[in-house]
Amino acid sequence: MAVRGLLLDLEGVLYQGDDAVPGAAEALDRLRAAGHEIRFLTNTTTRPRRAIAERMARLGFAAPAGDVFTPPVAAGLLLEAAGIKRLHLAAPDALGEDFAGFTLTDDEPEAVVMGDLHTGFDWDRLNRIYAMVRDGARLVALHKNRFCRRGDALGLDLGPFVAAVEYAAGVEAEVVGKPSQAFFDMALASLGLPAAEVLMVGDDIEADIGGAQAAGLCAVQVRTGKYSARDDAHPSVTPDARLDSIADLPAWLAE
Repeated sequence: MAVRGLLLDLEGVLYQGDDAVPGAAEALDRLRAAGHEIRFLTNTTTRPRRAIAERMARLGFAAPAGDVFTPPVAAGLLLEAAGIKRLHLAAPDALGEDFAGFTLTDDEPEAVVMGDLHTGFDWDRLNRIYAMVRDGARLVALHKNRFCRRGDALGLDLGPFVAAVEYAAGVEAEVVGKPSQAFFDMALASLGLPAAEVLMVGDDIEADIGGAQAAGLCAVQVRTGKYSARDDAHPSVTPDARLDSIADLPAWLAE
C-alpha cells in the first residue's frame, strides 16, 4: 500500500488529557517531512473546531482549524443540505459557534443534535429531548461511542444516551461522527485522495478502526488511549496493524 494521506485521531493518539503522547509531536513532524497529507478526525463534541486547533497548538501540534474534522462540522453540513433552520443543541454551549448559521431553540425545533453533555444528561434533559423527537424533530447524534476515557477511567460516552432516546421515541438517529462513512468521506474529499491511498490511525477499535475499514481505508490501531487487550480478540474488527504508539508510525511506514 502506497500511503499518501493520513487520518489521525486526536484524543488517545496524539494526546491524552493535557499531555502529549511521548514522541507524538516529533512523529507528526517526520510524517509531514515525508510528504504525507494529514487530516485530524475526532469525535470530540465538547469543544468547537477552533478550540480544538488551539488546544493542539498548546500541546505542540500545529494545525489549521480547517484540517480538523469534527462531528459538529459534519452535522452542520448535513442539516444545511436538508434546508433545516431551527435546531435544539443538546451539547455543550461552546459548540454553538459551529452552528452559527442556525437558530438554536428549545421551542419546536426541526432537529435535535445530541453531543456529549456528560453529567448533564439527567432525566429531565433526556425527557425534553425525547418529547422534541416524539413531536417530529429529526434526531442527529454527533457520534454514538459507547464509552470514553474521562480522566483516569473509562466511563459512559454519548452512545448510551442516544440509544435511550431512540428506544423511547422509536426512531433511529442519524450518526455523523466516526464510524459514519459520510464522516470519513468528507475527510477523504478534503485530502483529494482515494481511500486506497489513505491510512487511518486510531485507538478505538470500533469507531476508528472498524469505521475506517468499512469506508475502504486501511487502519492501524495504537496501544494508547482507549486501546484494551480485549481489542485483540474483537469478534468483527481486526486492524491492519497495531503499533505501541504513534511515535512508531514513521518508521513503520518507511518499512
